[in-house]
Amino acid sequence: MPPPEHRLRPPRGRALPALLQRLGLALLGALIVLLAVMAWRTWRLAAAQTPVAARAGVAVDADGAARRLSQAVQLQTVSTPQDTHAAAFEALHQHLQASFPALHARLSRQTFGRHALLYTWPGSDPKAQPIALLAHQDVVPVAPGTEATWTHPPYSGAIAEGHIWGRGAWDDKGSLMAIFEAVELLVRSGFAPRQTVYLALGADEELGGEEGARLIAQHLRQQGVKLRFVLDEGLLITHGMVPGVSGPVALVGVAEKGYMTLKLTTKGQAGHTSMPPPRSTVGVLGEAVARVEAHPMPPRLEGVPQQMLEAVAPRMSLLPRVLMSNLWLTGPLVRSQLEASNSANAMLRSTLVATVFKAGERENVLPGVATAWVNSRLLPGDSSQRVEQHVREVLQGLDVSVDAEPQRVEASAISRSSGGDFALIERSLRELQPEVAVAPGLLVGGTDSRHFDGVAEQVYRFSPVHAASGDMSRFHGSNERIAVSNLVQMVQFYERLLRLASEGPERPERP
Repeated sequence: MPPPEHRLRPPRGRALPALLQRLGLALLGALIVLLAVMAWRTWRLAAAQTPVAARAGVAVDADGAARRLSQAVQLQTVSTPQDTHAAAFEALHQHLQASFPALHARLSRQTFGRHALLYTWPGSDPKAQPIALLAHQDVVPVAPGTEATWTHPPYSGAIAEGHIWGRGAWDDKGSLMAIFEAVELLVRSGFAPRQTVYLALGADEELGGEEGARLIAQHLRQQGVKLRFVLDEGLLITHGMVPGVSGPVALVGVAEKGYMTLKLTTKGQAGHTSMPPPRSTVGVLGEAVARVEAHPMPPRLEGVPQQMLEAVAPRMSLLPRVLMSNLWLTGPLVRSQLEASNSANAMLRSTLVATVFKAGERENVLPGVATAWVNSRLLPGDSSQRVEQHVREVLQGLDVSVDAEPQRVEASAISRSSGGDFALIERSLRELQPEVAVAPGLLVGGTDSRHFDGVAEQVYRFSPVHAASGDMSRFHGSNERIAVSNLVQMVQFYERLLRLASEGPERPERP
């Protein structure tokens, strides 16, 4: 008779199927748990989208607002280092004074640099933390030779086809005039803000803001002012521009990328092309640029890009909604898809792109020096030193020097993307336009608001301008315009924002 342990052992032929059955049950249980977690996360994000009750906006004189913006657009306030358009800036200041008498009677005004303006609207509660709305007066020039491509002359300020046309109608006189229209209405209604409100109008934003916004921010810092938040131009109310979302999405910039340019230089023996060396300076530098392009900074689907995708996920169809709600699992797949789009790719990494290449003067002479400039837009979390070191490592083994140009701006801090003043902006917009989804976004360009890092607790970059992909070429391009109806919505947004900022707790919760 076999020992007891032998009697308890299953026959050798039945052990493997039993093991496989247990393994299959374990895998099935794990799959059920995984699907349950994904379903819960998808439901949780959808549940976080609290409906907002629609409320009518303030009555706006659309014709009058359009006419006043038109007059502002007709003034060619192009910012140049030589200040060649000083008279246009002075004319704009006079236009503001004549158009908004109640505002100028109630708010004080200071001038900084050449033409920058700071308006102060004292609050009724000295303990309430002040806020600031920013806009800039200057515009980019019209590219020579493109005037004929405009439907209406670029500085005509034409009001036609339901739009105000001209350079600056969108960037950024539309916002400037909408803010002033809103404050004029509030002052005339007898409204008094609880906290002090600053209106900061830079005059050289397109040149970097050194003689405008920087000086205003420096003044406030010296006065010991700590702003609750700053709202400047920035991202937009997009239509069909967020993948997987058919409705409008307002992207509120909670950060902006930094800026740096690296100069790549290689040197060799100049001479006649009839006796060339094995490697020319142009060839070495060309390989250097090709290496930089072939070895980009690593992408990161985290921080602001992740917050944006999770915020818009509830507006997507089922499969994309599940994918975007579970980036902890689906991140690599989503990231690979985003990298295929230039605009989405720019949100995921610090970009590096060659923009200028200089070498040689004649086709039969070998240049002794070849130089290329590589521009980088720095992702929050990537320092300029880190990006520079990355390029140096990529170019190891090549006789190429790497030097950073003097103008270097680090990526901004990241402001809150839920609750607090982000929720205030969201509520101000969605009460007026409930169909619009609101999500945090990353601004890949630069604004005057970067000078207010450290002066303001939170910095937001958002223009309540409706735009589709076909409109983006108008930005700094031909046929810049803004719809009269959109201008009215902008006035209503700023009016609602200033009213709500004075109500309730200092840090309103999410709507």
